[in-house]
Amino acid sequence: MKTIVVTGASKGIGFETALKLVELDNKVIAIARSEDKLNELKLIANSDNLITLTANITQESGLDSIKNTVAKFNSIDCLINNAGMVLNKPFMDTTIQEWDLVFGVNLFAPIQLIKTLKPYFSSDSHIVNISSMGGFQGSDKFPGLAAYSTAKGALAILSESLSVEFSADGISVNCLSLGAVQTEMLAEAFPGFNAPVQPKEMGGFIANFALNGHQFMNGKILPVALNNPE
Repeated sequence: MKTIVVTGASKGIGFETALKLVELDNKVIAIARSEDKLNELKLIANSDNLITLTANITQESGLDSIKNTVAKFNSIDCLINNAGMVLNKPFMDTTIQEWDLVFGVNLFAPIQLIKTLKPYFSSDSHIVNISSMGGFQGSDKFPGLAAYSTAKGALAILSESLSVEFSADGISVNCLSLGAVQTEMLAEAFPGFNAPVQPKEMGGFIANFALNGHQFMNGKILPVALNNPE
């Protein structure tokens, strides 16, 4: 049994990833801002191996709460940085405050969480950063997503950098650049768009990659998409 931390676990991909990991007999610390939706996750999982934690990863108090929870375990084996936000707004209309917000959730929060949890990672552990095809070099780009795609691209490069810095500690770091998945976040950003992949399907893939992918690769930015779209 592995101990795995999943952020953004109250809905969509994070929700389904946490469920799948519990189903595969792992202990999961599921983190999100919505207590009600985390309670739904716990009800569906119906397992003592799921620990839910209401916390805002962009705030110091949230990071302290996560640290205190993780400290109760001997170590953790995996961190899945799934929490994120998308902003669909033309570049010229996007304020610097909105850039700060998008980078705060998609890049700076994972940075702070990794720094906070670094002492607790076991040898042969795995950090999986969830990026987007919008942040994957050479993919099709779409108007309105400059801030989001730039932040996700930076998260991908962070993954490559940390894979080198953390290798001596037995910590692998990889990045999954996801294509379109039919989540609430996608529906809010692109009303009426129908994605080819459902959250349960992607959650199952991420869960299995988190458990096994680091046995075969480290420092990789992997496109996980049926085509180029965001």
